[in-house]
Amino acid sequence: MDANGLIPLLRDALPLLLKGAGYTLVLALASVVFGALIGTLVAVTRLARLPLLSGLAALYVSCMRGTPLLVQLFVIYYGLPSIGIQFEPITAGILGLSLNVGAYLSETIRGAINGVSHGQWDASRSLGFTQWQTLRHVVGPQALRLAVPSLSNSLISLIKDTSLVSVIAVGELMLATKEVIATTFQPFPLYLAAAGLYWAMSAFFEALQKKLEIRLNRSYLR
Repeated sequence: MDANGLIPLLRDALPLLLKGAGYTLVLALASVVFGALIGTLVAVTRLARLPLLSGLAALYVSCMRGTPLLVQLFVIYYGLPSIGIQFEPITAGILGLSLNVGAYLSETIRGAINGVSHGQWDASRSLGFTQWQTLRHVVGPQALRLAVPSLSNSLISLIKDTSLVSVIAVGELMLATKEVIATTFQPFPLYLAAAGLYWAMSAFFEALQKKLEIRLNRSYLR
């Protein structure tokens, strides 16, 4: 295809691709929020070292990290209906992505909490803080500063992983691109355009990550 035909093709396809990119952002942001909640709960559960709960949390992390995300999405969307549990495509997509990224974030958060000096716990205990108060007001903020790079990397990876939910009919960027290709029969420029949009979204969050790191480091130095 020459340049004269390429420009109209991309101009006509852009609204659909941008709509798909919007779904991609919604999926990624919703999943990273729910994943962070799951990851925090799992990390705290494992750090509490309650035998049964810690074992279940460790099993969850091992299962999610040891199986492909694509298989997890198939189990949730195509497998669960066989036992009477059914989700809409976007709900299944967010659930699958959240459970998957939550396992990875739990290890990030657990490592960040362990990375804070144990003396912080002792000092807080001497001031009469409970374990929860220490985690919330003393250790948690310091752990967050340590975890920001990994948390941001997880979000960027999640933006790319959303492409997998196209297999369960969620209208994100990859599915939108496939639909346009099905009518134009021009896969090369359209896949390149989709790649450019993924790259732009990732670059945007990389820039936010750097600004957040600088701000947290300045606050910590104060």
